[in-house]
Amino acid sequence: MTQEKVLVIAVNQTKQEDHRFQSSLHELVSLCKTAGGTVEEIITQKRDRIHPATYMGEGKLHEIHEIIETKEIDIVVANNELSAGQIRNLSDVFGVRVLDRSQLILDIFAMRAQTKEGKLQVELAQLEYLLPRLHGQGTQLSRLGAGIGTRGPGETKLETDRRHIERRIYDIKRRLQLVVKQRSQYRKRRKENDVFQIAIVGYTNAGKSTLFNRLTKSSSLEEDQLFATLDPLTRRVKLPSDMICLITDTVGFIQDLPTALIAAFKSTLEEVAEADFLLHVVDASDSDLNQQQKTVQKLLEELNANHIPILTVYNKKDLVHGEDFIANQFPNVLISAYDENDLYHMMLQIESILKEEWGFYTTHVHPEEGDLLYRLKTETLITHREFNEEKEQYVVQGFVRYNHPLNRLVEEK
Repeated sequence: MTQEKVLVIAVNQTKQEDHRFQSSLHELVSLCKTAGGTVEEIITQKRDRIHPATYMGEGKLHEIHEIIETKEIDIVVANNELSAGQIRNLSDVFGVRVLDRSQLILDIFAMRAQTKEGKLQVELAQLEYLLPRLHGQGTQLSRLGAGIGTRGPGETKLETDRRHIERRIYDIKRRLQLVVKQRSQYRKRRKENDVFQIAIVGYTNAGKSTLFNRLTKSSSLEEDQLFATLDPLTRRVKLPSDMICLITDTVGFIQDLPTALIAAFKSTLEEVAEADFLLHVVDASDSDLNQQQKTVQKLLEELNANHIPILTVYNKKDLVHGEDFIANQFPNVLISAYDENDLYHMMLQIESILKEEWGFYTTHVHPEEGDLLYRLKTETLITHREFNEEKEQYVVQGFVRYNHPLNRLVEEK
């Protein structure tokens, strides 16, 4: 498949931190690559504010138009969200397709969605993004279905029928409500069974899926690309003490994630808010890790998940050189997801945090109470277990969640 030639345009507003601007630009180039494009040129302009009609100043537009002609550019991607008018005006000046950052992210999500739910969520986000911009799309919509920014709700002739989009949005929301209901019932069952739940969160491409696969011996998609994982996967995993947990791999976060996307993926992101523990995976080798950590923390706050116990997992330690890396989140652990010893050390670290959060117990269990012994082993963190010959019973010590049903049982014994 031939890659489309992309020209990236970005306005560096004077009030914006230069470092944040550069990291966002670098990210946009990665997004273009993930979507199947080759970035031929990057044009930036420093302005107090974005031009309300044409995004950039007139002089810059002529310069860009010449580059488009010379380098035979297929598509122009803006680093900010564009209004319908801006898209129309830029398309008229450039004579090629114009996308903004949000459309590009939505396009990648459309490409990545595997499950029925994922596809519906992406289509909903695309339609909700498109609806207020309909009159700005012009001839672009007739090309839906071929190339970057065209994946998703292709065959619906969106430009001719606003009512059709509104009906489709209503229909998708209704269908997603059923999925949300099923997902919440599933979560409720998990809660009733009191299985401890860990969610892996982090910036896109930090190595979450690699970590998930190594811990669970499964094979979800691992790629050196943004948003390789879209649909959340949940598997069982055992801590060193033999306690059994459920672990979920979630969609990666990114700066300026489109609001429509956050809304559409609400039920998926609720997996994070419902977790008992978070593993925040950070690419320790990324020069922009501080900004990435802030983005994840901000999104966790928006999801009301910032109160959940968390371990920051600085991943890709094999790519960290000398003094380049300084941890600034605590508690933390520095690992390579491919190193078994590192993974074991990380699991011990999880247990150590939980011991500080949970209550200590000592209880006596008769040998015929096999079910209780098994539950203590798989649902609590056992630190000591021995058989008392004299009393003919097991002495078990460990840590249990304060709101766990076993908490009451061990207190009574």
